[in-house]
Amino acid sequence: MKLSVIICCYNEKDSIQGVIDATAAVDLGANWEREIIVVDNFSTDGTRDILSKLDMPELNVIYHKENLGKGSSIRSGIEAMTGDYMIIQDADTEYDPAEHRKFCDKVAVENNSALFGSRVLGGQAIYEYAHAYWGVRMLTGTTNLLFGGKLTDVATATKMVRGDLVKSLNLKGTTFDLDFELPCKILLAGHSIEELPISYSPRTYEEGKKITVMDGVRALQVIVMTRLFPGPLYK
Repeated sequence: MKLSVIICCYNEKDSIQGVIDATAAVDLGANWEREIIVVDNFSTDGTRDILSKLDMPELNVIYHKENLGKGSSIRSGIEAMTGDYMIIQDADTEYDPAEHRKFCDKVAVENNSALFGSRVLGGQAIYEYAHAYWGVRMLTGTTNLLFGGKLTDVATATKMVRGDLVKSLNLKGTTFDLDFELPCKILLAGHSIEELPISYSPRTYEEGKKITVMDGVRALQVIVMTRLFPGPLYK
């Protein structure tokens, strides 16, 4: 089995090296190999200089020629991936790459179509901002209502999806909206999404957090529009 770790980054010079090193250090188990696909979304803070100096056998770096948005970066990673599964890993320190092992252990036994990390399973709910917590609750409930899901955290960044499935979906999102388009289309395609509890260490806006209330509004629009006007589900 092969895991493709997709890391999208934009101006993350303080964390990108550590996230890549932490990802490469994870022992996925004897039956797994890994590739790390970093998609730089035209960083201007020195992130590209750091990436250009890395020489790792597992690493493939893709440089966008302009800022195309996180969703476009994820789609570039999906197009380039060669693994049986892909997992999205943020380039900051909010999500721990050490969690990847338990995802691999679970899909190796259950062959899940999709496995998401949940920041609230097990009774935990660690958020810096109340609007972020309640916004995620609302977006998750709307997704479950419209698509028949049983999710607890639709907005999680840690999303693991079978490679052939994610490559087949007609994904169009270019910004944070892809984080919501992806689960909606997985559910529309008749697949279930399982969840695992994960750790979470949220950043403040002063520390570099990029998601805003308007991203939540756009996410709601994507969820509703994907239900009403799904368009072609597959490429």
